[in-house]
Amino acid sequence: MPVPFSGGCRCGNVRYECTAEPAMTVHCHCRDCQYATGSAFATVVAVPKEGFNMLKGEVKSFTVTATSGSSVSREFCTNCGSPLFSFVEIMPGMVFVKAGSLDDPNWLTPEMTLWTASAPPWAAHKNELPGIPGNPEM
Repeated sequence: MPVPFSGGCRCGNVRYECTAEPAMTVHCHCRDCQYATGSAFATVVAVPKEGFNMLKGEVKSFTVTATSGSSVSREFCTNCGSPLFSFVEIMPGMVFVKAGSLDDPNWLTPEMTLWTASAPPWAAHKNELPGIPGNPEM
């Protein structure tokens, strides 16, 4: 995987760079990710917070109590609304970067599927990877 890697929003107002190796890449089927993406899942890259740098722009945050009972703050561009990354209360040292916001997402290889219990039956990949019904144990 290419480190550093970078990304941003659709309109170009927000840019970020990741200088740390990702801890994991997953498909998440929790209902909150479904609402945030408007689809069956979100593909996210977990990066240590100290390796995540905002280069330009401002984001807006929307915080909810997730299915797990923990708070999740989802960050998005204030101009175009592109979902960019999230912070999860129970994993304070990580930033969860949305794969679709990467400049080059082609190097990603998701390792597992989270919240399989919430995956809709039409989610084509849901049985292709190891999966767990909720969050991983931390």
